[in-house]
Formats: sequence, C-alpha cells, structure tokens
Amino acid sequence: MLFETFIAKRYLVSKHKINFITIISFISIAGITIGVAALIIVLSVFNGFGSLVTKYLMNFEPHLRVQVVSEEGAQNVQNVSEQLNKTQYVEAYTPYVKGKVLAYNEGLTNVVNLKGIDPKLSDQVYNIKSNIIYGDDNIESQRSLPKVILGLQLAVKMQVSVGDTLVLVSPANIEKAITQLSMPLVKKVIITGIYSSNNNDYDETYIISNIKFVQYLLGYGNHIQGYEIKLKDADESFITQKLLREKLNSKYYSVNTWYDFHQELYSVMKIERWTAYIILCLIIAVATFNILGSLSMSVIEKRRDIGILTAMGINQKSVIKIFMFEGILIGIIGTLLGIAIGYLVCYLQIKYNLYPLNPAQYKVSGLPVDMRIGDFFYVSGASMILTFLAALYPAKKAAKVNPLEAIKWE
Repeated sequence: MLFETFIAKRYLVSKHKINFITIISFISIAGITIGVAALIIVLSVFNGFGSLVTKYLMNFEPHLRVQVVSEEGAQNVQNVSEQLNKTQYVEAYTPYVKGKVLAYNEGLTNVVNLKGIDPKLSDQVYNIKSNIIYGDDNIESQRSLPKVILGLQLAVKMQVSVGDTLVLVSPANIEKAITQLSMPLVKKVIITGIYSSNNNDYDETYIISNIKFVQYLLGYGNHIQGYEIKLKDADESFITQKLLREKLNSKYYSVNTWYDFHQELYSVMKIERWTAYIILCLIIAVATFNILGSLSMSVIEKRRDIGILTAMGINQKSVIKIFMFEGILIGIIGTLLGIAIGYLVCYLQIKYNLYPLNPAQYKVSGLPVDMRIGDFFYVSGASMILTFLAALYPAKKAAKVNPLEAIKWE
C-alpha cells in the first residue's frame, strides 16, 4: 500500500518538470475546489433562509395542533388534555378558537381572522410578548371592553393605534339576522397591543383576544376547536405527532405539526435545495472529467514505467491502485481545499456580514447563513464518489498494458 501511494504521489507532481498532464491535474483540483466550495456556500445560504422562514412562521404558531373534526370529538375534548399531560415532550398547551369576522373602523372594513387563546398560557406557547412593538400583550377579560392585539400591517390598514377601538361583526347568527331582520352579533373591542411577527399572514389578517370573548362572538359557547401545543424541542414534533395519532381517534381529531401548516412552502424550499445540490454537483462532475482525461494521458505517458514495474513482479491490482490513488489524491486535495474555502466564506459572512441586505425589504441585515455538519459530509461524499468513478476507467486501462509491448523497444 505504501509503495502504490508513493508512486501515485510521484506521478501526480513530478519534482523535475511540470508537464501538460500535471497542469490538467491542477486544473482538476481547482475545479473540484470551486465546486465543493460553491456547494457548501449555497447549501448554507439555503439553510439560513430556511431557518429564518421557519423562525418567522413559528413566532405565533405552535409546534403541534390537535383539532376537533367531529361532534363526538368536541364532546370528549377533555380526553385530549389528559393525553397531552401524559406526553413527555409537551411543555405547554392552550385551547384555541378562531374564525372570520368583519373589522370596522370609521368607514374602513376588513375581513380578518379572530383567534382566541388562554391569556394565562399565551406566553408559554407563543412568542407574542417578545414581538409586541406598541402597548402590551394583555388580553385578560374584564368588565370593560374586550381587549385585543393585532398586527402592525392590519393596524395601518384600519388606521388604529393602541387605545383605539374597533367594531367586530361576527358571522354567527347571520342567517337568523337576515331572515328575521335582526341585528348580527356586533361587539366593540379596545386595542391594547400591536405586534410585528415578520409573518405577513399574522401581521395582515389576525386579531388575537381572550378565548372566552371569541367563543361568545363566534357562537362556540363553551366548546373549543382544539389545542395548540409547544414542545420542549421543535425537532420532537414528528415523534409527538405519531404518539398522539396512536392515542387519539383520527375520526374525532386531527394532529398536525408546524411543517403541515405550510407544507407547500417547505416542500418548494426542499425541492429548490436539492435542485441546487444536483446542479452544483455538475461542477464537480466536470472537474472529474479532467481527472479522467489527465489519468488517461498519464497511462499513455507511463506505459514504459508500467511495463517495467510489471516485469519486476508488480501485479495488476497494484497497478490499478497506483492510478486510483493518483485520482483519489486529486479528489482529496480539491475537496479539502473546497471545504476550507466554503467554511471560510460562510464564517466571514456570519462574522462580518460581507453581503449586506436591505432590512426594510428582506427583514434581515445580511445574507443569512447556517452551516450544518451534514452538508459537509454530503458534499465531500459526492465529490469523492465522482472522483472514484472518474479514476476507475484509466486505472483498469493501465492494468491491461502489455509489459512486453511497453518495453520491447527500450
């Protein structure tokens, strides 16, 4: 093994001269380096944007949601609470109710989502308090006007601020209001807080209030739509979903994770990530064609050496190993250089923000980067597999060189 490695190193870089084959080998190393570095950087940027999107979407959303889907489920909803208390991964949960209402203020109207949660548990399940920019998150029910909080973009649309009032018109009993010429259910509320969650869906269309008030306004009585759950670790969402689905009857309840809430978006992001991975692997593939070419020419140039080594007793396996090691050595050098460059660029972006972005447009001050150890292994693995395949044909061709034909004129 040491013998084959020594010969491979000598063939890769000659101490006496730099010939055309050596130049092609350097070009191969450069190609692999660029491909590996580009893959690591691009995948880290995809990870950064993915983590950012997930963070923004989960600001006001739970890790899990158990929703009642039948009348029988609504009658036995206490069973869900008991199962959640027994599940080890659950940190906190709150009952919820939500529905569409019409918001009105001085001639301005907007159809919005009204969501009711338990104010005592809201800070344990959601990140509402940390996202309040005006006022506070107090939605405790009192004898005065019901308290609500809403998103900044919705507040701008409705031209309201903290301390102002809104009129909410409920669709509950709307049929009765039309047929019996009575008034629909209308309630005036006071705004106690305005939030900015960086989630346009919430910032533009959601009003959050006390669950008791929302149950009354939407006509739910004492019933709830389900429970929203925060786990000790978001990565345990799928395990917990499986456990709850085994314990809860699917005819009565549905169990969805944060991934299910925006599955289409996450699926598109995953497809984009894998597409970029495959396309950028082609850069490495092109570089490995150079390896194939340089090794093939090296075999032609070293026919005499191969003949001499074979005549001295070296078997075909050793000849294959020599040229395989030469190709793999090119791949190792290129891969390590690419990893080093990719890591350095990502580190500099994280540390010094080399590529800034406009916060008003992108909500972040710089290109988000998230390096993951798995990406380094995937990229390195792809690089080495392509290098191995490129070196295989020339190595086998070298083993088939006839030693008599190679040295008979020497």
